Amino acid sequence: MKLNYPFRAASAALALTLALGSASAQAQLRVPSLNLPLPERLGPLDTGQLRSRGERLLGSADLVNLGELRLGQVGRLLRLHRDVLEADPRGEPIVRREILAWAPSPAGLAAARKAGMEVAREQALDELGAVVVLRVPDSADIAAELEKLRALDPEGSYDFNHIYTGSSARPLDAGATAGATGVRPRGQTPIAARPGGNPASAVKIGLVDSGVDGGHPVFRGAGIRRWGCDGAARPAPHGTAVAALMVGEAAPFRGVAPSALLYAADIYCDSATGGSADKIAGALAWLAAEQVGVINMSIVGPPNILLERVVAAMVRRGHVLVAAVGNDGPAAPPLYPASYRGVIGVTGVDKRGRTLPEAARGPQVMFAAPGNQMVSASTGRPPYRTMRGTSFAAPIVAAMLAPSVPAPSAAAARSAIDALAKQAAGGAPNSVSNEIGYGVVGMAFRNDPSAFR
Repeated sequence: MKLNYPFRAASAALALTLALGSASAQAQLRVPSLNLPLPERLGPLDTGQLRSRGERLLGSADLVNLGELRLGQVGRLLRLHRDVLEADPRGEPIVRREILAWAPSPAGLAAARKAGMEVAREQALDELGAVVVLRVPDSADIAAELEKLRALDPEGSYDFNHIYTGSSARPLDAGATAGATGVRPRGQTPIAARPGGNPASAVKIGLVDSGVDGGHPVFRGAGIRRWGCDGAARPAPHGTAVAALMVGEAAPFRGVAPSALLYAADIYCDSATGGSADKIAGALAWLAAEQVGVINMSIVGPPNILLERVVAAMVRRGHVLVAAVGNDGPAAPPLYPASYRGVIGVTGVDKRGRTLPEAARGPQVMFAAPGNQMVSASTGRPPYRTMRGTSFAAPIVAAMLAPSVPAPSAAAARSAIDALAKQAAGGAPNSVSNEIGYGVVGMAFRNDPSAFR
């Protein structure tokens, strides 16, 4: 049964105005069942529920049937990486023994030290704020310590350091060939470099993902600026495929905006455990400092106070954040960052415009784009593989929006979203559905496998 949410806007401009926190807008654009407060009013969560096991992600019987989805990946991560990961009370993966503190008070830090916690690292996020990472003693109950900090310092924000993974239907970064079909370009057409590469005036587009293989032919002549991994390039299948869909070009392959300058933040750095919330925050702070208008995040995970605050700050600055809604199925709880207020959630469709059966549904869905029966770049050999999942739909939408939002601007963002909504197909007039949002866009940018056989 489809739920009807009264706050669903009739136009994209109004929807983004709500998301940007208009003074006249008191309704929440995202996931009303969670009843999330406005970012400015964020306070401690209901710590009375923190230590109970609560409602877990999915029953063990269902995990057998959904082993290739994120829920299966979460279980494998926790089994294989017990030395660096543990589960929060809901079963979500977190960095072992770490608590994130956003703007902690002196009293809060003093209480942490008194409890035996140490400051593992501090990270200034410029105008987005700052985060302190606290390490909890092995002998302590991390959930209980988090409860105490929230109670002692209600003005600060504390949470676990949650882990986020790629939102492809198959875990591509678990191995170079995991679940994908290799294809080669038809014929032997030589691939020429793009003359002059990317000029300084090129459109900027941001990416928060795993590493990008800059040596792949689709990036020959492309401009790529990197963040993370101490400046080292750590190519990975997921990040490479997502980046190619945005800025890649090599006959017969073509991304949406091959002339754009890619700002690629690697939050994985070859780690098999995914990207943590504090790394995502650092990546977004870098992209904010670089004045990148549109940013793609094909990553999914649980709600996190730190991440929510950083996302809210980015949206207020006028950045357009585009995120995949995930592949846990139509009845699954919402995933983040796609479900945060102001984020453009994207689902995937096949070549006939039909929503992927594993794609999430709900008010977080703003647009649908190709996410199946399509080709993108891959690390290793062969150089291209067929892709499936909402991970590969989101970058198409982000790259379509980027030319209209060359730098952070709330006005430009509203105009760009409204214009894209008018292009969308398949949706009912003056409505937004929980399945495809405003409708399907970007079908012309699907690289058909038949051209690569």
